[in-house]
Amino acid sequence: MRRNGGNKVTQEAYGTKKLPEEKVFKDPVHRYIHVSDQLIWDLIKTKEFQRLRRIKQLGTLYLSFHTAEHSRFGHSLGVYEIVRRMVDEVFDGRPSWDNKDRPLALCAALLHDLGHGPFSHCFEKIFLTDHEAFTQLIIKGDTEVNEVLRRVSPDFPTEVAEVINKTHENKLVISMISSQIDADRMDYLQRDAYFTGVSYGQFDMERVLRLMRPSKDEVLIKESGMHAVENFLMSRYQMYWQIYFHPVSRGGEVLLNRCFKRAKVLYDEGYSFKEKPKYLIPFFEGDVSIEDYIRLDETVVMYYLEEWTEEGDQILSDLSKRFVNRDLFKYLPFDGSIITIGELTDLFEKGGIDPEYYFVCDSFSDLPYDYDRPGSNRQPIHLLQKSGHIKEISSQSVIIHSITGIKRLDYKLYYPKELILEMEDEDIKGDIINLLNELV
Repeated sequence: MRRNGGNKVTQEAYGTKKLPEEKVFKDPVHRYIHVSDQLIWDLIKTKEFQRLRRIKQLGTLYLSFHTAEHSRFGHSLGVYEIVRRMVDEVFDGRPSWDNKDRPLALCAALLHDLGHGPFSHCFEKIFLTDHEAFTQLIIKGDTEVNEVLRRVSPDFPTEVAEVINKTHENKLVISMISSQIDADRMDYLQRDAYFTGVSYGQFDMERVLRLMRPSKDEVLIKESGMHAVENFLMSRYQMYWQIYFHPVSRGGEVLLNRCFKRAKVLYDEGYSFKEKPKYLIPFFEGDVSIEDYIRLDETVVMYYLEEWTEEGDQILSDLSKRFVNRDLFKYLPFDGSIITIGELTDLFEKGGIDPEYYFVCDSFSDLPYDYDRPGSNRQPIHLLQKSGHIKEISSQSVIIHSITGIKRLDYKLYYPKELILEMEDEDIKGDIINLLNELV
């Protein structure tokens, strides 16, 4: 606070207030993450953001790649750093960029994953939660994050939530954080590649950043940066099929999914747990408050899984032991035939193995790149030509054109091989083995 002549008092706006000294985080991807804004520093210190230290970025992927135990906290800082570099090193002073939007862009980048639950997408499938919806609820609710954001202005939390929800009027800021070449993807590809020990996710981020240009509605890429974008999209394609869709990791998700499913069924049936899973009850009942959601992290979930290994229910105990001790189901590639699934389901039941928990068909798909054609809801990547004209990138790149709009789908069947081999009925056992061998 300072006095400016007479008794008039002016106060530096909180949204642009600088720290007395810049803070830095050492980072394996970006070398250093720089924080010079009081607003960002205060957000990082909130309990809701600190909770992200206890949420793994890659869920169960550590069961396949043992060093993949990095957190949503590190990724969120990384996305913030990329957006900070966009606005401070590339956009500042250029047409179409208004620096008053800097706090909005930085906060949305930092907080974009705030609502992720334990084991992320696996948890969402069971309890039908939506991390983006909870991100917005945390930002706008009675939270420490909301209190910090309101220091900027009463409407600022809503603005940040609207960017994350892709409904804010500032389409440029939205595209910086959520598009087909955004700060989110640029960080997680490199970060996940680093922590899984692979090279697939590497691309020339420095060149991509240097050739980004702000426009009214989106981030454009200078035409000379097309090959760097090709490299980025192919890196993403390889990461999905070599890493994110790794069948062993998916097997971990299958087990975790069935653990939660069994626990919920038992709760609904009035089962008496040896230790009441009180922090999961709101999720079992479908009545989850912000406080309930924030309280739950992977530390809590792993505690319950450990406890369930000694539960009286044989299915829950067995599934929990398998997950905790990495005794995963076997898997086979599969063509998705409903007839085969039906036949195997019947045989498992006849053989005394509950197919609801021990026979799972898992499918996954990816669309590497798409554009604004009929049926697509994706914002395309646009190239800025020297003439000032804008071209959609697949119309200029043979490589990107070859993968545009092509959705790849894959299936895997997961089952406990040892339980099949232990079946007493030799005929049923033989029928199951023969059907499974036909899939190979």
